[in-house]
Amino acid sequence: MTTDLERKIYIAGHCGMVGSAIFRHLDSKGYKNIIGRTHAELDLTNQLAVAEFFTQEKPDQVYLAAARVGGIHANNTFPAEFIYNNLMVQNNVIHQAFLSGVKKLLFLGSSCIYPKLAPQPMNESALLMGKLEPTNEPYAIAKIAGIKMCESYNRQYGQTHGVDYRSVMPTNLYGPGDSYHPENSHVIPALIRRFHEAKINNLPQVLIWGTGTPKREFLYVEDMATASVFVMNLDKFIYKKNTSLMQSHINVGFGGDVTISDLAKAVGLAVGYKGVIAFDANKPDGAPRKLMDSSKLNGLGWSAKVGLAEGLDKAYADFLSGYRS
Repeated sequence: MTTDLERKIYIAGHCGMVGSAIFRHLDSKGYKNIIGRTHAELDLTNQLAVAEFFTQEKPDQVYLAAARVGGIHANNTFPAEFIYNNLMVQNNVIHQAFLSGVKKLLFLGSSCIYPKLAPQPMNESALLMGKLEPTNEPYAIAKIAGIKMCESYNRQYGQTHGVDYRSVMPTNLYGPGDSYHPENSHVIPALIRRFHEAKINNLPQVLIWGTGTPKREFLYVEDMATASVFVMNLDKFIYKKNTSLMQSHINVGFGGDVTISDLAKAVGLAVGYKGVIAFDANKPDGAPRKLMDSSKLNGLGWSAKVGLAEGLDKAYADFLSGYRS
């Protein structure tokens, strides 16, 4: 009889920021059979390759953390790649997991699934209740499709095949394993890189996109990993009691937000940059506010542990460990 710690767990995207954090957390809890594949080993957009992988490995559980991600610039520049790659990865992994007999799967989405002007904080019920933020609409639509795919498999195969596919919607994540690309990364890693390079080059000013007034919520990635495992392992009765067949996703947030201006100051402090922070109001701001309502998950017993200042210090240390000028 296979024990919980011996079950084979596949983490799709185990080399990415979230996937690697989930891997580390499961390993720390004593799970003995965690598997993953690099992109070079397994292209998740390739249906045949994914089918062969699931046929050979037959995992018991799947964490679907693989995704094409990026900030405003990347989403605006590569919309076709964002919608195509994410849809293909989700379709292949979820469907082949089902065909190979996987009963438990956790799909990781994004807070961008909610309407641009959703009431704040954003409750799970806000999904599909308004227009999306245009700058990342293709990515958001792909993530919404992933949620609905999990729900559809539950509706059609939950009773007959014991399928239990769940979805969690994280707020903006940061931390070890992040991408610090100068143009295509998210706001925190992009700011860390820019402030660091401004510091070492003695630049008197850092100019940041937008007005600095939008508010964003940020969650340290290790907290996201604990939330993912927590939701995956929730008793089925409890999960079903707190969700519904066609609204089954659960928000994962820190519980508070900051303006981009205050975030920039916090990053500057973590990096040690002493110059002027300025804002380019001609660049897009994105949604005015994106705060998650995580009361459902908090009520179930999970809460974030790592504050922004501590998380930024750890993220900067991670950046320095791999930085190349």
